[in-house]
Amino acid sequence: MTCFVHNRPRSTFVLSVIMHWIYLTIAILLEVSGTTCMKISDGCTKLTPTLFIFFFYGLSFTFLSLTLRVLPIAVTYAIWSALGTALITVIGVIWFNESISAIKLCFLLLIIIGVAGLHFSQEQVH
Repeated sequence: MTCFVHNRPRSTFVLSVIMHWIYLTIAILLEVSGTTCMKISDGCTKLTPTLFIFFFYGLSFTFLSLTLRVLPIAVTYAIWSALGTALITVIGVIWFNESISAIKLCFLLLIIIGVAGLHFSQEQVH
């Protein structure tokens, strides 16, 4: 059975989609690493964390670009930014002792619900 959209066997297409979800996960983790380095760099006054900002963001955008070869841009970017926001919030609270409140958690949850809604509202490619 072939996938008519991409003209290749369905199993190859499914494997490709899974691989691109892995690329997205890597892109998110690299983006979070770059953002964490921004905080550590103290306004780009520390050389090593500043260099890592560019390194991590460069790799993140590379993996994000690979993801976009298969996954839809709207959902991909929403997931990338929302999960990045959620992870950075956790890192900020745990590592940098930033404050967290019920209202912050509610709005973070709304972001994640919105992204899930975007994902599940996409037409499925068969």
